Amino acid sequence: MICGQQKTDGIHILYGFICDSCELEIVRTDVMDDKYAFFVNRMKQIFYKKDA
Repeated sequence: MICGQQKTDGIHILYGFICDSCELEIVRTDVMDDKYAFFVNRMKQIFYKKDA
């Protein structure tokens, strides 16, 4: 969901998957970092189920 790579280790959240390396980067990112907004926007996608 975050990096777009196919990985097997990570966490499933509702309709998405976050790999271990992305999860680690998310929790270590300061809220003042520019990456924080990126992560927030990517995480929003998890909470909205896409109709297919």
